[in-house]
Amino acid sequence: MSTAEGSAKFPNWVALREDDGRAYLVNNTSGEIKIKGLGRFDASELLDGFSIGDRIKVGQKSLTIVDAALPEARRNMDRRAQTIGIKDSGFLISWMGIGVGSRVLEGGHGSAGLAMHLANVMGSKGCLISVEKRPEHATVGSGNMQRMAEFATEFPNWKLLEMDLQDAASEVAGICGELDAAIIDIAEPWIVVSDISQTLKIGGRIACYCPTTAQLENSWNAVEDAGLIVEFAGEMVERRWSKAAKGGVRPGNQPMGHTAFLLIAAKIAEYEEE
Repeated sequence: MSTAEGSAKFPNWVALREDDGRAYLVNNTSGEIKIKGLGRFDASELLDGFSIGDRIKVGQKSLTIVDAALPEARRNMDRRAQTIGIKDSGFLISWMGIGVGSRVLEGGHGSAGLAMHLANVMGSKGCLISVEKRPEHATVGSGNMQRMAEFATEFPNWKLLEMDLQDAASEVAGICGELDAAIIDIAEPWIVVSDISQTLKIGGRIACYCPTTAQLENSWNAVEDAGLIVEFAGEMVERRWSKAAKGGVRPGNQPMGHTAFLLIAAKIAEYEEE
């Protein structure tokens, strides 16, 4: 152990990280728990005397104790619906200007993959509204978000509305007023573009997550019909590399698979009548 004198109080949630990056979220409370891949143990007894940064052995595994954060939450999330991954989440957040204090609508909550990324950057002054009409998805996503809220340094004001996104515009406006951004991840984004765009502030942005070209085209037409200006339409491609056995590095064997097309449009001021 390398416990430093005067170290901070051990947090309730920590992550036990394997050297290859796999990690396990552990709630430091009394009582036996079961964690897939680690087994059964009493977390408070296991962690007693250790601090963040120490190496600990659990069964046959040697792990490093680290702070619980977004990467660990993402690796340990319960999944039911397909999630928006790292590369697309990061691009959307950056392009749409989402940050501390932003007011954001997430249409199609699913397992909360995108919502966790949003919550990670919005701070305690942010307002995040997630809409999910399928109860089985809402339950899984809510569990992932509630767990992250317990260990996040800051967490936005988050509301989950279990309803159809077509009926959510007035509810959204009542919760946080005008939106800075809206991200739509449903089968037919174009059917809600007109209503959701009305909740955006001038300069705000709306994004549609479209797995197919037909969805992209229909959404593109819908945002233009709503008077929005398309700023980006395309896809993010990820290509990983690995070390070669005889030296050097080369592209890895992972496929450069398609996830979805991203459409981002901005709301502008109306033209003055001459």
